[in-house]
Amino acid sequence: MGEVQVFGVWYSPYVRRVEMGLKKKRVEYEYEYVEEDLKNKSDLLLKYNPIYKKVPVMLHNENILVEFLSILEYIDEVWEGPPILPEDPYERARARFLAKFIDYKTATTSIVLGLLLK
Repeated sequence: MGEVQVFGVWYSPYVRRVEMGLKKKRVEYEYEYVEEDLKNKSDLLLKYNPIYKKVPVMLHNENILVEFLSILEYIDEVWEGPPILPEDPYERARARFLAKFIDYKTATTSIVLGLLLK
């Protein structure tokens, strides 16, 4: 269903979620992963995400997507397969809340790990 590129770093939980979403939709063998060096951000990362300059970034058929939850929702709507988010609006809202809660709890760990790897 077209070319897919994911820009990320191996230690990012947000990038891992995008990869898990692609795998759940069975896109795992159709995409290219591009490892970024966040100390020396690539010209492509700065071009594709000029506002936040962060990963993950996903390109699909030249469409640029940023922020993991937006990317997951896009993956869920574009590719067939098991749903990533529940179909029920209430359950989908709960899933979004839990994702944000987990983000809050894991953000410190990710920041520390990123600093240690510099």
